[in-house]
Amino acid sequence: MHNISLNMPPMVQTFDPAELFTRRCIWVNGPVIVGAGPSGLAVAACLKDQGVPFIVLERANCIASLWQNRTYDRLKLHLPKQFCQLPNFPFPDHFPEYPTKFQFIKYLESYANQFNITPQFNETVQSAKYDETFRLWRVKTIRKNKNSCSSNNEFEYICRWLVVATGENAEKVVPEFEGLNEFGGHVMHACDYKSGQSYDGQKVLVVGCGNSGMEVSLDLCNHNASPTMVVRSSVHVLPREVFGKSTFELAVKLMKRFPLKVVDKILLILARLILGNVEKYGLKRPAEGPLELKNTAGKTPVLDIGALKKIRSGKIKVVPGIKKFSPGKVELVDGRVLQIDSVVLATGYRSNVPSWLKENDFFSNDGIPRNPFPNGWKGSAGLYAVGFTRRGLSGASLDAISVSHDIAKSWKEETKQKKKTVAARHRRCMSHF
Repeated sequence: MHNISLNMPPMVQTFDPAELFTRRCIWVNGPVIVGAGPSGLAVAACLKDQGVPFIVLERANCIASLWQNRTYDRLKLHLPKQFCQLPNFPFPDHFPEYPTKFQFIKYLESYANQFNITPQFNETVQSAKYDETFRLWRVKTIRKNKNSCSSNNEFEYICRWLVVATGENAEKVVPEFEGLNEFGGHVMHACDYKSGQSYDGQKVLVVGCGNSGMEVSLDLCNHNASPTMVVRSSVHVLPREVFGKSTFELAVKLMKRFPLKVVDKILLILARLILGNVEKYGLKRPAEGPLELKNTAGKTPVLDIGALKKIRSGKIKVVPGIKKFSPGKVELVDGRVLQIDSVVLATGYRSNVPSWLKENDFFSNDGIPRNPFPNGWKGSAGLYAVGFTRRGLSGASLDAISVSHDIAKSWKEETKQKKKTVAARHRRCMSHF
């Protein structure tokens, strides 16, 4: 990476002259990676292994900000650690099969240290646009100055390759509900929820029945609160383990021998045997199987770690959708009115790519690559995506390996060609003497 002064190559002439004096331009001799979560770290480590220079831009003040700042304390990895490790760096042997949130953060910090990955923190990408004339990416950012009285610094990175690693969960989803502003009680999104300790004795409405909704409800229950979980649509609930073995690991093995629909039927039979009929508790199953639904809609099945037992006992109540809120109350679509003290919105997350990646049809309107797995990692004009497979950390690792190899091949070819060009120019200059 090199700072570019006012005697830049001719491409500066396409820039707004006024902007030239307010925004520092930086040439990156390699890719710009946007995002320092697991996906960004994985592709950075793989590029480092290939000898390719890069820069990582991160809007937060730390790596894996979603894990560090937007997850609840009781969170553990839902899958065994061997399916969650990043390339070229296994989990420590002494870590449990399902590492805690804090253990996973420690692992990621060790990963960054192992490969000497030093992101540029507190730097938010405003826009990224491909310059057709010069066949380069222009990535505009604002860098916060936390320890300075001066205004924020504006930068523009010029690069040949752009890696989008901001992930599927960059921004929280907050649905609009009639009357919520007049509710009067405490309302928060699950990304701000840490523990049920402060909810002791409260009646809490948890909106959402995914893994977060189930675990928040369980945590509230364990802290002497009375959670009511809103189930607006159908959901697959599977046991985390089948006869002591990971359900996910079993599915992976079955997929090697049977078609997806057959594996789905096997998983649903096992779930019925182990968990019983969950529909009588208000948890209606979708028509599509759990793996099929994950592939087509990106909807992850719930892996039960104890919430279902609380639902059976009545300690976690299940109710249908919300009609409207009023002071201290919520009216449901079935006409019931509940007295509640607080609301936790376990309503999920979404990609933020459409807000900053300009004029590109590689990503859909919802910020996910249009091409399905395993072909969603490569776009055109040097654009790549890591961590959008809807297949968790293992999918991100596969993307990172593919992206790094593809960039390294192009980078080495271009570097070799540049050396040949410089050598030819040198020979021509020497011939005049």
